[in-house]
Amino acid sequence: MSTVDVVIAGGGTGGHTSPGLAVATVLRERGISCAWIGSRSGNEAQRVPPTGIPYVAIATGKLRRYWAWQNVGDLAVNVPMGMLGAFHALRALRPKVVFGTGGFVALPVMFAAAVSRVPIVLHEQTAVPGLANRIGARFARRIAVTFPDKAGRFPVSRVVVTGNPLRPELRSGSRSSAIARFQLDPAVPLVYVTGGALGAHRINRVVGEALAALLVHVQMIHQCGDNAATGDRQWLEERRAALPPSLTRRYTVVPYVGAELAEIYAAAALAVARAGAGTVNECCQLGVPALYVPLPGTSGNEPASSSAPAAPWSCLSRCSPPSGSSGRYGHSSAIRRG
Repeated sequence: MSTVDVVIAGGGTGGHTSPGLAVATVLRERGISCAWIGSRSGNEAQRVPPTGIPYVAIATGKLRRYWAWQNVGDLAVNVPMGMLGAFHALRALRPKVVFGTGGFVALPVMFAAAVSRVPIVLHEQTAVPGLANRIGARFARRIAVTFPDKAGRFPVSRVVVTGNPLRPELRSGSRSSAIARFQLDPAVPLVYVTGGALGAHRINRVVGEALAALLVHVQMIHQCGDNAATGDRQWLEERRAALPPSLTRRYTVVPYVGAELAEIYAAAALAVARAGAGTVNECCQLGVPALYVPLPGTSGNEPASSSAPAAPWSCLSRCSPPSGSSGRYGHSSAIRRG
């Protein structure tokens, strides 16, 4: 394993992975070597290796703040193994800096870096920091934040407002390429529906139930995830097959969107999405109008908090399901900015 200048640590979700990929692109363009330490099964494990960035997978455990049997295995086995893996990887890579993007896989790496006296730069994507970054901030020399830390959650002397890095390739999408790839009708508005890399069950079901009515007015690319437990992908394919032929060709279901995301954003008239930090950042910077659906019950209401500061810079509506809603969004509270 070759030594590198920078180790990037983080992942689990697209929101923690995309900033690291954006930074890695710039580092490599400037001749600065980097490697990534991530989990074995998170979003980063799928997205980082194809880029050619050296990737080291370590065990990781989630610090749940509620009782679950998984806590026993994570705390007794996965967390200690992750610590050992992080120390071993850092000894081999010998970085000058560790760049943490959040997620529980970043914690053992930042702890190992602190013990090894390797400087740490932490990046927080959301307006309300997650538990991993709140702990990791204690070890960081600099804390880069997307939004001003008005609540004082981090030491002010170490905070720098940088925004959320955007992968450069997302700015070079071509509408005509999207039309050709997905066989779109250039005269019909395109709606891009996404629940993040893993999909969103409730969004999938609400959109699936309304397909016939929606597709009279728009065409749709629906990134639904591929969760065997929910069966959403198969259910949506069945819903598509039951549509009249004139509407079937207006609806594309995909489990995951990769490099073609730039093309989709270039063609989209509207994005309907979970209010994750990554998606909010992409829509704002690319000027894509969006309807954000926060995930109810998230710690600190992170998705809603991340989408609210974006309102002045995007055409935004935030739709919140009512408390106790079983699946249909019969009510919405929205904020709009022109």
